[in-house]
Amino acid sequence: MLLCCVLLQLKPSLGAQQKLELKYHNGVLLKGRYTVDILWYGSFTPIQRSIIVDFINSLSFPSGAQSPTVASWWQTTEKYKGGGTTTLAVGKQIMEPYSLGKHLSEKQLYDLASRIKDLSAISLVLTAKDVAVDGFCSGRCGTHKSISGMTPYVWVGNSETQCPGQCAWPFHKPISGPQTPPLVAPNGDVGVDGMIINIATLLAGTVTNPFNGGYYQGPSTAPLEAVSACTGIFGSGAYPGYPGKTLVDRATGASYNAQGSHGRKFFLPAMWDPQTFQCKTLV
Repeated sequence: MLLCCVLLQLKPSLGAQQKLELKYHNGVLLKGRYTVDILWYGSFTPIQRSIIVDFINSLSFPSGAQSPTVASWWQTTEKYKGGGTTTLAVGKQIMEPYSLGKHLSEKQLYDLASRIKDLSAISLVLTAKDVAVDGFCSGRCGTHKSISGMTPYVWVGNSETQCPGQCAWPFHKPISGPQTPPLVAPNGDVGVDGMIINIATLLAGTVTNPFNGGYYQGPSTAPLEAVSACTGIFGSGAYPGYPGKTLVDRATGASYNAQGSHGRKFFLPAMWDPQTFQCKTLV
């Protein structure tokens, strides 16, 4: 059962001040403490892994980061009726070096996610830049589903060499639409910084619509969820081809809008705020 929409980050369709309503379908939302168990499929450098681990751990633990923080972005999920505080922290990490080859099917993604047998965890399968996945780039940058309708899992691919214009915008020129100069990626890695955008999108969707009975707009087979309903909006003043206001690191020229643990900077998408009925940005 597909629980996430297409995650193309190049076609902004909603202004940050427009009223938007996601319907609550009276189902379960995730709340409480969850670990995020990561299966790294393919080759990831230690630096790439540390960027993603730091981001996930920053969602619930600010660690002295200066405002705006990743944690303040994540706190918007607490406003969803039926939910509450959801604390995430990285748990197990499994290295899987191409055991199933370099082209994965949907079933193989499911099998990889199923290797993590923990009911209090979200399984996160990450595929390296040289791994093709059915539907990757042509229709999605990642997805979230569940194992046997009980344990949520997320998959996100590294698009650096396959489709950065689709899955790593605004750090790469889009394949269509307005051609504005790309932003400098906050961690210096277009593929991984693009993955952060999609991991953020899918974790928010997992918590607010884990089993297809939470918050979304449109058909259940291709829903617009907490963040995917705000696609293309990263800061105030966003419009097609322009992600909106950003903060800029004076030393590197990199764009960011949130800070996390270990001095990391990230660029996070807007999230729908059920109190204001708008796509909420950090800057």
